[in-house]
Amino acid sequence: MASRSGKGGGSRRVDIPSTGRTETRRGSKPKSAAAKKPKKAFKKSSRRKDSRKKRGSLLGVFVKGAVLAAIWGGVSLGGVIGWYAIDLPDIDRLSAATRRPSITLLDRAGGVIATFGDLYGRPIQTDEMPQTLIEAVLATEDRRFFGHFGIDVIGLARAMWVNLKSGRIVQGGSTITQQIAKNLFLTPERTIRRKIQESMLSLWLERRFTKAQLLAIYLNRVYLGAGTYGVEAASAKYFNKSTRDLSLYESALIAGLLKAPSRFAPTRNPELSEQRTAQILANMVAAGYLTPAQMKNAKQAMPKLKFSKAPPRSTRYFVDWVLPRISGYIGGADHDLVVATTLDRTLQKNAETNLVELAEKEGLQADARQAALIALSPEGAIRAMVGGRDYGDSQFNRATQARRQPGSAFKLVVYLAALESGMRPEDTFQDAPVTVEGWSPRNYGGTYVGAVSLKEALARSINSVAVRVSERSGRGRVREAARRLGITSSLPKGPALALGTAGVSLMEMTGAYAALANEGEGVWPYGIREIHSSEGELLYRRAGSGPGRVIAPGNVARLHDMLSAVIALGTGQAAWIGRPAAGKTGTSQDFRDAWFIGYSADLVTGVWFGNDNNTPMAKVTGGGLPARLWREFMLVAHQGLAPRQLPGARLVATTPEAFSAPAGIVVEAETSSGEREIHPGAGFWDQLMSGIGIGR
Repeated sequence: MASRSGKGGGSRRVDIPSTGRTETRRGSKPKSAAAKKPKKAFKKSSRRKDSRKKRGSLLGVFVKGAVLAAIWGGVSLGGVIGWYAIDLPDIDRLSAATRRPSITLLDRAGGVIATFGDLYGRPIQTDEMPQTLIEAVLATEDRRFFGHFGIDVIGLARAMWVNLKSGRIVQGGSTITQQIAKNLFLTPERTIRRKIQESMLSLWLERRFTKAQLLAIYLNRVYLGAGTYGVEAASAKYFNKSTRDLSLYESALIAGLLKAPSRFAPTRNPELSEQRTAQILANMVAAGYLTPAQMKNAKQAMPKLKFSKAPPRSTRYFVDWVLPRISGYIGGADHDLVVATTLDRTLQKNAETNLVELAEKEGLQADARQAALIALSPEGAIRAMVGGRDYGDSQFNRATQARRQPGSAFKLVVYLAALESGMRPEDTFQDAPVTVEGWSPRNYGGTYVGAVSLKEALARSINSVAVRVSERSGRGRVREAARRLGITSSLPKGPALALGTAGVSLMEMTGAYAALANEGEGVWPYGIREIHSSEGELLYRRAGSGPGRVIAPGNVARLHDMLSAVIALGTGQAAWIGRPAAGKTGTSQDFRDAWFIGYSADLVTGVWFGNDNNTPMAKVTGGGLPARLWREFMLVAHQGLAPRQLPGARLVATTPEAFSAPAGIVVEAETSSGEREIHPGAGFWDQLMSGIGIGR
């Protein structure tokens, strides 16, 4: 084949320089595949090296970032811990007092009236507690208590999972240690701050105390309903026994109170308490502490709970009055107290029942919307106190706090001053219009009867004579006699003092009359006999007190006679109780107050009717509703008691003529030979039957 490069060709070939690609010429053999492999392997090796370099670089960056993050995270965590640790509570509070001392009030017979404050039992250790109690608590509150470090991670995760599935909070993950931290150091608020502080305190508690100590702290301080703190107090409250003696069922019941003590307390809801106890027993079976057979036996052995009935509601008037007085006898107390009072629960119930019945049946019809009653022993011990119709409606104590005009009930003081100035019961005064310093008092009914004896004037409650007697005795002497009898309220200086226009309390006036029942010895009404610590240590005991003699023996006898006539034939006939008794009615201006205060040898009782807003009643006088309530109360109070002569009715005089003996009073006089000679006076009841007349 001829060559194209010959002269005779029309074109020629142009060679293009190679650019790195291998050109195969015609007629030459191609390079084998084996010759190409080394270059490809070299390229792959280079790529792997580059990849390793990149990965190493990324790992280094990650490690550096992680280290930095850890450092800054630690700094941040430390800052958070420091921030929340700044206001952590003082851990020394664990052993400090964290409650009000409890006060238990006992009645005259030793029965419990009421308990106030926090009831803590004596702290006991876990080795003193029944194993069933510890197992019941752990099975319900913290099954991994002995295995965690204060925070139960497993329990917390489980609670979170259950709550997420339920869409609401149905479980909590708090351990017993966390509950100690929350209950003793923190508030119940649900905040992140409180939760972080709770966890911090839990870790500290776990490091500071053993598990047994933590469990003891928990069970000795936790609230268990009905005002009780700690298992020992709860055991005494609910079962009247020590924790050491709790049965399996009783242990489960107490453990069940931990979740909601007020709701599950057997004193408040026995049915819910029983259901909750059954759940605790089931928890113990699930935790492996009990067999199903043991659970069944425990339910069958369920004790019958018997709780004392609540005291009468009106007892709260007495309780409110007596509680503030405790510190006056023993100062500030930081331990539990048991206070023995003078209250007689039977008389209290009698007083409340009769007052409410009469006040609601007839009092309201007569526009008398309130009433009060107080009863004292002759020595001044308060046996009953009702400060109003209903404590729930009004806590104002009308027996001690109200200052009302006693009206003619104050005449006891006026006539005592008269006797002390030398007057005698048989002395006569004119019942006629009288004007003193421009003031002219009127008798009830507006009538006058002329000459009357002091005895008759008091029995008929004649105002004109009382004013004349007060003016003759001297108002200063009347005020002094009132103070001596224990009346501390402000007294007016004008002539109206004689008619009881000063505002006084029912307790003051009743205490004044008690001096007569106490044979002339002054009386300070009191409500506390003894105060003990909860361990039995005697802190206070009343050992006789009072101002001493305030009425001379002869005047005691005279006033007995004069005030007995009030009930026998005077304004207080509705108060007749069929045994020796004396008293006085009282009615203030426009029938705003109605009183009756009287006494026997065994009891002194004062009664008041009226309205809190001082509006008039519908002509209610002291001889009406008050005298009737006094009678009903005194009749029940004296059931089973033999009639007795009024104290001080037997007088001792140097001569039979020392004074003219009041009717019915026996005078003992010594003769020149030293023998006692009896001189009975005229028959008291015979003289009364001759008729005195009846006023208000």
